Amino acid sequence: MAILALSLTSLALLIWIGMLLFWGQFWRADQRLEPGSLPLPTWPTIAVVIPARNEADLIGVAVRSHLTQTYPGNLSVVLVDDQSTDGTAAVARESAIAVNQANRLTVLSGVALPPGWTGKLWAMEQGFRHLASQPTPPDYLLFTDADIEHDAASTQQLVTKAECDRLDLVSLMVQLRCESFWERLLIPAFIFFFQLLYPFPWVNNPKKQTAAAAGGCALIRFSALQRINGLQAIRQALIDDCALGAAVKANGPIWLGLSTTIHSLRPYPDLHSIWNMVARSAYTQLNYSPWLLVSTVLGMLLVYLVSPLSVVLGLVGGDIALTLTGLAGWLLMAIAYWPTLRLYGGTPLLALALPLIALLYTLMTLDSARRHWAGKGGAWKGRVYSDMG
Repeated sequence: MAILALSLTSLALLIWIGMLLFWGQFWRADQRLEPGSLPLPTWPTIAVVIPARNEADLIGVAVRSHLTQTYPGNLSVVLVDDQSTDGTAAVARESAIAVNQANRLTVLSGVALPPGWTGKLWAMEQGFRHLASQPTPPDYLLFTDADIEHDAASTQQLVTKAECDRLDLVSLMVQLRCESFWERLLIPAFIFFFQLLYPFPWVNNPKKQTAAAAGGCALIRFSALQRINGLQAIRQALIDDCALGAAVKANGPIWLGLSTTIHSLRPYPDLHSIWNMVARSAYTQLNYSPWLLVSTVLGMLLVYLVSPLSVVLGLVGGDIALTLTGLAGWLLMAIAYWPTLRLYGGTPLLALALPLIALLYTLMTLDSARRHWAGKGGAWKGRVYSDMG
C-alpha cells in the first residue's frame, strides 16, 4: 500500500509539472487587452446583439453601458426579447430614453423557438438575420449577455484588437461576480478550470486547433459570421460560446482573453445557484459520454485529491517521502491557481483550498450526468435541452 500511495502521489506531481511546463501556459492568466486604444484611420460600424429572456432586473444596466460607450464610430444596439414575461423590453427602452439614446436601440420581439435550436442561439440568430437584411450591415457584431455591464472603453478596445491583428473573433471572459462566500470560494476556480480546458495562448495561436470563446463578450466580424452561415451550424450547442469559437477559427484567426473591466451582474449568492450553473452543462462538456465521465472523475481525484491526502497519510504514518511528494504536488497546484485567484482578489491561503473546490466541481459534474439521465439536463429559463446531445 505504501508503494502504491507513493506511486500515485508521484504521478500526480509529474502531471502538475507537465501541465505547468507544457500545457499552453494556461495558468498564467495573462491574456489581456491593452488598456489604451490606438487610433484607427476609420472606425468600423458595430451592432451589439443582446439575447434576453426575463432579464428585467439587469437589462437596464447592460443596455445603458452600451449606449454610453466612448466608441468613435457608429454603434447601435439590438435587443432580442426572447418571449419575456417580466417587461424586459420595456425596461430596456426606458434605459435608452434615460440616456437620450432611444434612436440607437432596436427591440426585436423574438418568435417561437423552432425545433433543433437552443433559446439563446435562436435569439442571437434572429439578431443576425435582422442585421443581414439591412441595406448596409454592420462591420462587426458584438454578442453579449443581458447581465453584462461593459466599461465605456470596452468596444473601442475590442475593435482595435480585431482590426490591428486582423482577427475574425475577439472574445473576453468577463469578470464574474465574486462577493458572497460561495462566489469567492468557487467562481475563480470556474475561470481556472476553463483556462485548463482551453489554454488561452493555444486558442490565440492560429497553428493550434484549440478553439473557444466567452459568450458574455464576443466581437465577431460580420463577414466571418456570414461565412459560417450565421449560427445555423451550432444551433443545438449548449456550450454555444466554445462552439462559436471553433466554427470561426476553422476559417480565420481568433483571440480570447480575460477582462477586469467588463463585469457580470449575475449573482450567485449560495452554493445551490453555482451548483445549478455548473450542472446545467458540465455533462455536455463530456459529450454525454459515461466513459468520459468516469475518466474525468478518476482524473480529478488523481490530480487534485491524491496530493493533499498523501500529506495527511504521510504525516500520520511517518512517511517522509510520501509527505514531501504530496506537499510538492499540492504546492504546485496552488501556484498554478494563484494568478487566476489574484485576478479575483483572493488570498494565497485560498489557493490551498483548490483540492476541496475541485471535489465540489466533481460532484457537480456527477449531478449534471444524473440530471441528463433523468431527462432534466440543460434546464434554463423554463426550457430543457437534454435531448440535444
